[in-house]
Amino acid sequence: IIIEEEPKLKYERLSNGVTEILQKDAASCMTVHDKFLALGTHFGKVFLLDIQGNVTQKFEISSVKINQISLDESGEHVGICSEDGKVQVFGLYTREGFHENFDCPIKVVALHPQFTRSNYKQFVTGGNKLLLYERNWLNRWKTSVLHEGEGSITAIQWRANLIAWANNVGVKIYDIGTKQRITNVLRDNVSLRPDMYPCSLCWKDNSSLIVGWGSSIKICVVKERNPTEMRDLPSRYVEIVSAFETEFFISGLAPLADQLVTLYFVKENSDHMDEEFRARPRLDIIQPLPESCEEISSDALTVRNFQDNECRDYRLEHSEGESLFYIISPKDIVVAKERDQDDHIDWLLEKKKYEEALMAAEISFKNIKRHDVQKIGMAYINHLVEKGDYDSAARKCQKVLGKNMELWENEVYRFKTIGQLKAISQYLPRGDLRLRPAIYEMILHDFLKTDYEGFATLIREWPGELYNNMAIVQAVSDHLKKEPTNRILLTTLAELYTYDQRYDRALEIYLRLRHKDVYQLIHKHNLFSSIEDKIVLLMDFDKEKAVDMLLDNEDKLSVSVPVFSLQGGGRTSRQYLHKLFKRDHHKGQKYHERQIGLYAEYDRPNLLPFLRDSTHCPLEKALEVCQQRNFVEETVFLLSRMGNCRRALQMIMEELEDVDKAIEFAKDQDDAELWEDLISYSIDKPPFITGLLNNIGTHVDPILLIHRIKEGMEIPNLRDSLVKILQDYNLQILLREGCKKILVADSLSLLQKMHRTQMRGVRVDEENICESCHATILPSDMAKPFSVVVFHCRHMFHKECLPSSGTIPGVQFCNICSAKKRGPGSGILEIKK
Repeated sequence: IIIEEEPKLKYERLSNGVTEILQKDAASCMTVHDKFLALGTHFGKVFLLDIQGNVTQKFEISSVKINQISLDESGEHVGICSEDGKVQVFGLYTREGFHENFDCPIKVVALHPQFTRSNYKQFVTGGNKLLLYERNWLNRWKTSVLHEGEGSITAIQWRANLIAWANNVGVKIYDIGTKQRITNVLRDNVSLRPDMYPCSLCWKDNSSLIVGWGSSIKICVVKERNPTEMRDLPSRYVEIVSAFETEFFISGLAPLADQLVTLYFVKENSDHMDEEFRARPRLDIIQPLPESCEEISSDALTVRNFQDNECRDYRLEHSEGESLFYIISPKDIVVAKERDQDDHIDWLLEKKKYEEALMAAEISFKNIKRHDVQKIGMAYINHLVEKGDYDSAARKCQKVLGKNMELWENEVYRFKTIGQLKAISQYLPRGDLRLRPAIYEMILHDFLKTDYEGFATLIREWPGELYNNMAIVQAVSDHLKKEPTNRILLTTLAELYTYDQRYDRALEIYLRLRHKDVYQLIHKHNLFSSIEDKIVLLMDFDKEKAVDMLLDNEDKLSVSVPVFSLQGGGRTSRQYLHKLFKRDHHKGQKYHERQIGLYAEYDRPNLLPFLRDSTHCPLEKALEVCQQRNFVEETVFLLSRMGNCRRALQMIMEELEDVDKAIEFAKDQDDAELWEDLISYSIDKPPFITGLLNNIGTHVDPILLIHRIKEGMEIPNLRDSLVKILQDYNLQILLREGCKKILVADSLSLLQKMHRTQMRGVRVDEENICESCHATILPSDMAKPFSVVVFHCRHMFHKECLPSSGTIPGVQFCNICSAKKRGPGSGILEIKK
């Protein structure tokens, strides 16, 4: 399986003025600025171009090949060198600058990146030597030799304060700030002629240099040296972080984020002869690794006259402002750029990946320029229809057609033509935006002819306002003449009547069909007045729902519901009265006597709870019914409730023979005579004695029972029972002691709390009054002597206002609290001065 990958780049030729230039001349070099391009030719001309390739300026520099063009960052100054030794550096808006002729070819020139803003204009040239030119304050150019003696300089790249250049031996880096040469990166494949396979240099950032030479690529990073390691070494050094070989010869390099764009010169072997021929150059995107690289994409480029070109004839330049890459060859210039979302969508459409294209278009809807999402979607729908995938095509209509009602109607008619109305029916608009009613009716009629269930589904799902309800009712009625018992059509007709608010007809059909939605219809549209003569029918259909509905809506019925409920069978009556009793024990009290018989006949488990909860039940009638049916437990309960506890206990012991239940009954009644009867009945029955011994200890003294046991009688588990009695006794003793300790501790704690409370001081100020004379408790002149009594109840008196002490000498009580029988408050504080 061949998986075709989407290209990473797209290409177009630089045309307009460039086409005419290259017809008469040939490109030798080019440099790229964000605002314009500068193209040098073999006939010594330099053209300034806009990014579309239109010529804006032309300079006649020489009659021979232009080797290099350099621009500063501002794009205001240009440096040019040619094969005949000419070097010119000048402003594009003024011809003032540097003009010089050398006696040897000058291969490269590079301006300081900040040439326009620099106090000292600086640039370098490369021929047999690397020369640095600086203009001093006298406006004269000073020349310095940075390097010589290793052959011709073939490449220079200046970034910030770092100058990188290549000669026949390798690559050097010079720091213009510290005036130090930092490193020498040797050339790997020395067998290749440097003039035929020149070095490619490119700065990725201010400290990362990419070197490509022959088939070798190295990424070098300039780093600061640790001050402790300086000695006589430069302050910076270079670390090679990646080095690897490539399959082809390198003609150019450019960074792309953390990847590399590489231009390769390719030679391939001929099929007929043992010789190589020049193939189309390749532009690859690779991911560098420490010792290798990973190919991301690879494109072979069809440039004009590629069969005649050598490795040195190609160059790769790039614009740092945007990801544009220029492939320069003598007769052609190709521009490569990263593919955008529009290109991605185009490629997906070309490969018929419509689903992905539509998703991509929706994601980029706000920024999309050329693509119309609806156009993409329609292409996808057409493709699905051609494939016969009608359901998927219909489903996409919902997303693609949106609010365009005209397109919707066109698609509906197309689906009708191909006989696929069913496919699109479930996706039609049904909200605020709708199609014409005729469209929906057309689809309903189509379903009614071929698919009753599908028709019923649409009627349930579609709002009744979408179509002419009466027309559809008539159509269904016509079909029912042929199939009068068809349950689906009848149910659907009832729903249509409901939409049309003809609830009586809908109710009639639902009751005829015994349809579960009848109760919902009654509740929703308050049809209780219409069901008063149909209650028995409703109960026969679903008793639970019917009873709940009737009980919930008694106030909406004109006649008492129990009258209707009692017209039904015993089970229906019992069910209604049971739920009525559960809701309100008193509401149906006049039917409690009848309920006894109904519970006894149909629902005995609920009889005893009813007898316990009902306060209106006739006990004699209930006892009679239970005795007739030999309901022992219910009879026992009724006897005890009527006060005949001895007879009830006798039935438990004689008929149920359940000692545990007898003991529980005796405990509930808490009657000494019942315990005596229980002991008397059990004294000759060893199993009963065992049960009594195990349970009697907390209610009756076990000695009374033990003394009455006949000697020699064998009693099962007697030892265990006696041990339990002793344990229960010990437990009672422990509980009493524990309770006593808790009581003592609590009493002491409360006493201490009371003592602390009574020991607290009481605030007395000028706002307090004497409870007897109602004068201020404190005198206005505090210098005079006074005497005040304050009680625990916080009532205050002048001492002279209090009556004499009561019956207890030396103890004074608050008159107010004593009079209100709150208990005599004793004096807690006497203030004297």
